[in-house]
Amino acid sequence: MTVRKTSQDMKPATAAKKLDIYLPATPAEFQEGFISREELTALQNDPPEWLQELRKSGPHPRSVVAARLGVSISGLARAGVTDALTTDDINAIREDNPDWLEHERGIQADVLAEAARLKEEKKTRR
Repeated sequence: MTVRKTSQDMKPATAAKKLDIYLPATPAEFQEGFISREELTALQNDPPEWLQELRKSGPHPRSVVAARLGVSISGLARAGVTDALTTDDINAIREDNPDWLEHERGIQADVLAEAARLKEEKKTRR
C-alpha cells in the first residue's frame, strides 16, 4: 500500500467500503496508509487470500449483513443489531427466523415495491 496520499489515492475506509468489507477485520497494512485506484482494482480483480476469506466468513459490514438477511440497515438498527456479524452469525439468525426478521423483511419488501411503482409511474409519464 502507498505511503503518501495523491489525488488518485483513497483512505482505507473508502477502499473497504468499495470492497464491501469490514475495515477493522483487514490486515494492518491495509488499514495503515492509502490505497491507490490501481491497488483497489487489483484487489477487486485478483483478491488475495485474506480478502477472499473475509468476504466468505466475515465479519461483514452492516450493509452486507442487511443484504444477506433481506432487510435494510435501518431495520438492523431497529432490531438492535449494531455489530459486524460473521457468516455463521447471519446463518444462525436465518435459522432462528426471529419475529423482528420477518417484520423487517416485510417492511423491506414494501419499500422495494413502492420504489418500483414510483419508477414505473415516472417512466410512463415520459
